[in-house]
Amino acid sequence: MERINKNKLMATEDIKKLLIKFSVPAIIGMLVNALYNVIDKIFLGQVSSLAIGGVHLTFPISLIIMAFSMLIGMGGNSLSSIRMGQGRIKESEKILGQSFTLFIIFSIVITGGLLLYTEELLIKLGSSKVLLPYAIDYLKILALGIPFQLIGFGLNFFIRGEGSPSTAMGTMLIGAITNIILDYIFVILMGMGVKGAALATIIGQFLSMIWVLVFFLGKRTTINLKSENLKLEPELVKEIIVLGLAPFGMQLAASLVITIFNLQIKTFGNDEAIAAMGIMQSISTLAFMPVFGLNQGSQPIIGYNFGAKKYHRVKEAFKLATIAATAYLTFTYLIIMFFPEALIKLFIMNAKDIDKVMPGAVACLRLSSLANPVLGFQIISANYFQATGKATRGIILSLSRQLIVLLPVLIIAPKFLGLNGVWLSYPISDVISFVLTGVFMVKELRLLNEGIELENSPS
Repeated sequence: MERINKNKLMATEDIKKLLIKFSVPAIIGMLVNALYNVIDKIFLGQVSSLAIGGVHLTFPISLIIMAFSMLIGMGGNSLSSIRMGQGRIKESEKILGQSFTLFIIFSIVITGGLLLYTEELLIKLGSSKVLLPYAIDYLKILALGIPFQLIGFGLNFFIRGEGSPSTAMGTMLIGAITNIILDYIFVILMGMGVKGAALATIIGQFLSMIWVLVFFLGKRTTINLKSENLKLEPELVKEIIVLGLAPFGMQLAASLVITIFNLQIKTFGNDEAIAAMGIMQSISTLAFMPVFGLNQGSQPIIGYNFGAKKYHRVKEAFKLATIAATAYLTFTYLIIMFFPEALIKLFIMNAKDIDKVMPGAVACLRLSSLANPVLGFQIISANYFQATGKATRGIILSLSRQLIVLLPVLIIAPKFLGLNGVWLSYPISDVISFVLTGVFMVKELRLLNEGIELENSPS
């Protein structure tokens, strides 16, 4: 009866209420998840901005780890949501089992690779001799927690998709609160530096993973994790991966771009500029996580109703999510423009080298955020295509902003504008991608309107 009620609500409850119900916990969860990396930098920055720079150099690797989590987690959840909308619950359970097995396989491969090639990888990512020891200490410990992160973060998409957003929020809260407490103990009280920050992170991830596994092995879920569904089926794996390629591509592109950013900063700036980039990235991560949470909240609503052919509800969910994302990003844009110093001081208030880092960090934050207000539409639109099973278009839109347009701008602009050209690469590519997204969505909305007309016509 509980399963039937959950599915019925997805198709009948007011879209605004559903969006709030699913998005608020997802937003809190994404913010909390972002705190894993950001809190580490805040605590480490009280000692030295160089520690922030060292941890930031590992950020492209963290994005790759998250990319694999999203590849399977979001791809599997999208497919699972569509199957539930079609009333095919047993197939949803099989998708869950397949996804769990894939997480285990990816965990083993990625962890082994990172532990074998830690130093070589960090040097290629742009680390200087000064920042390298910080980065190595952090990454070696972080690699040990990859299985916890992939399973905990990845399966959490399924918790949200099967209709338990509050439980999904709990996954993130457990890990982040643990991380914050242990960061204070390990970094501030015990003076363990970046090793302590990394250790706090993986302990928090471990507890999150346990929470998720207990949920899917219990009786409160619509779909359960069962041993008979763990054996991989090539065709189903292919479907999961295809639907997860858009967020996967976006994360891989972000990793590549951050790497190029760091290499360009190394060429046109210095270690303090790397620290400035680390601070800006943390602030931007916190600023954008609510939009990604809104994406996660709207995805099962759009996916379920698209599968159920309730196109008017699909359109309403897309419209409301876009308005909310745009309003929010405009608000954060104003805060960044008028109060950049206050935001930056959260990270380096007590650092001895604050005067060296502050001017560059302010320029970095302001210039890179110039086009933020137009990004709500772009991000929600890419998610729309993924949620409705149109993976190719989602991939194109995701990559347009973070790779196809941004990378050439990032390579060319600094040659003429120096370090400021590095920071301006973001807004230039954002505006171009916004226009491209508009072209895609005009055609899609026409098709959606045709579906609504058929839906409303007498049978």
